[in-house]
Amino acid sequence: MNSSETIPIVMAMSGADPTGGAGIQADIETIASLGCHAAPIITSITAQDTTNVVETSQISEGMIVEQARIVFEDMNIAAIKIGLINSEKTARAIHTLLIDYPDIPVVLDPIIVAGGGKVLADDSTVMAILSLLVPLATVVTPNSHEAKKLAPEADTLDACAMAILERGAHYVLVTGSHENTQEICNILYGNNRKLDTRTWPRLPDQYHGSGCTLASSITAYLAHGQDVVSASHQAQDYTWKCLQTARQLGQGQKIPNRFHWLKQ
Repeated sequence: MNSSETIPIVMAMSGADPTGGAGIQADIETIASLGCHAAPIITSITAQDTTNVVETSQISEGMIVEQARIVFEDMNIAAIKIGLINSEKTARAIHTLLIDYPDIPVVLDPIIVAGGGKVLADDSTVMAILSLLVPLATVVTPNSHEAKKLAPEADTLDACAMAILERGAHYVLVTGSHENTQEICNILYGNNRKLDTRTWPRLPDQYHGSGCTLASSITAYLAHGQDVVSASHQAQDYTWKCLQTARQLGQGQKIPNRFHWLKQ
């Protein structure tokens, strides 16, 4: 039996993080932890630590397309996760790929600002994400700050989510980790309405790669055949446990323990 028939393959498109806490490394760990095989496509190289991103270097548009095309021709991709996009050219390259595979579910994590404050997507890149990638996304997973950047004309988070849906996304999961609230409230929107609201105890620390973990876990559950509401809820539960058991491996944010279910 072909291996692609026994284990779902998830294509992850994101930047390389030398700490192993976020980006493509976080995607690979999460996807593997949830029983899928990761096919990583590098969109950029970063210089960063567990506190902030210092510098990014873009992979050429042609190389991004070439990486993915060869994998698409060789493997049966069950779902696609998109992370760091730090230029219009990168957005165009991924758009070129996605339009040829309209039946594969896509989870888009619109990373705009790093946890330490470094801006990773300027205004022109945000517009490219909105016009080229959001319309092709099955699920978009902005935190509340990113939702406001994607829909600056909206005056509430509900309105932000509706504006993103109007751009063509099927579902939007707005996460409340960046809000000043005692609990974290995550809301899934679709079909022009709220579909699911989940609250989670707010943990005391800061985490490096939490958004990557959430988006990748949703993608993995979709690759296993879950519907979006179920995948969203299971991914939130998985991510919260990763954060609850996170480890202080550097001098900045804690790194999620994506294999928390392993016992020493």
